[in-house]
Amino acid sequence: MSFFFTSESVSEGHPDKVSDAISDGILDAIYEHDPQARVACETFVTTGLVLVGGEITTKTYIDVPAVVRKTVENIGYTKADYKFDSESCSVLNAIHSQSPDIAMGVDTGGAGDQGIMFGYACDQTPELMPMPIVFAHKLVKKLADIRKKNAKLMPYLRPDSKSQVTIEYDDNGKPLRVDAVVISTQHDGDAKQNKIKSDVIKHVIKKVIPAKYLDKNTKYFVNPTGRFEIGGPHGDSGLTGRKIIVDTYGGWAPHGGGAFSGKDPSKVDRSATYAARHIAKNVVAAKLAKECLVQLSYAIGVAKPISVYVDTKGTGVIPDSEISKMIQKEVDLTPKGIISRLKLRRPIYQKTSAYGHFGRNDKDFTWEYLDLVPVFKKYAKK
Repeated sequence: MSFFFTSESVSEGHPDKVSDAISDGILDAIYEHDPQARVACETFVTTGLVLVGGEITTKTYIDVPAVVRKTVENIGYTKADYKFDSESCSVLNAIHSQSPDIAMGVDTGGAGDQGIMFGYACDQTPELMPMPIVFAHKLVKKLADIRKKNAKLMPYLRPDSKSQVTIEYDDNGKPLRVDAVVISTQHDGDAKQNKIKSDVIKHVIKKVIPAKYLDKNTKYFVNPTGRFEIGGPHGDSGLTGRKIIVDTYGGWAPHGGGAFSGKDPSKVDRSATYAARHIAKNVVAAKLAKECLVQLSYAIGVAKPISVYVDTKGTGVIPDSEISKMIQKEVDLTPKGIISRLKLRRPIYQKTSAYGHFGRNDKDFTWEYLDLVPVFKKYAKK
């Protein structure tokens, strides 16, 4: 019996992603000069306004308004018509230092907070990610690339967009086909909807999704309300950390609840989630399982995880309990160990803020490396 599963993504111009990019931009600006800084930065955006707050302890100085305006400009909000643009938006700064109660635990090498973090991988795609979220990310990324690099192709595009992809699977969980694609893209006021739909199908959907997954029964919904002129922070307010399912696995795997953007890696919400993905991906790549879910849990101020849970959904070549023991033996899961192994004290974070934190081929995304495969493969022979 086949089943259907859907995931969504949003572009860098979505108001929540504007907020994520600003928060991560501030983290990167600080890390350029102070990689030991403690950063937990939150951003709120709405019509003509950016509010930046949070807890930051650093030895350096950054020009917060300059970072905000540059980020907004790079995303593409550069026209007054958008009712939110890089030159005219107000920037309010409400940042203060990190609580000494939190710092006390982190200074000794402990986790910056309690929490549960999940990592996941599967063999559905070359990225070792669930197929719906991979295609959903690539669709909105393609829209942004056209808007920024080949604007003549679709000159009416504006920065805000969303995608949604439904995949039909067989009863063994193998992807069969794309059942439906939904794309909503912001556009200039004089653009015709028939033209937008035709262009999106031709230049975006059919360029991103392999033809073997599209058939005569695939359904296309492009701007299904019929119009999407008002968008971005003017169309809806945005807030850092509100798209955590978009950031991870599109709902296919659990999420512990903590957001990533604006947080330095002493916060296990970010670093341990990256570590869990790194481990799960290497387990699958080492052929120990066809899919793998890893959960890590931490207590504030305590360095080692409280628990390491593994679930291969019955696909493991060795018991899940043995994989958990292997992970704890071979991988340092203290915050210090994770930060060192994945080289996380670098200004690499703003580019994670849109199009997903996982499944991307970027040299700075060290949690996507397959460097643990040789170590893990040894356990398949035991």
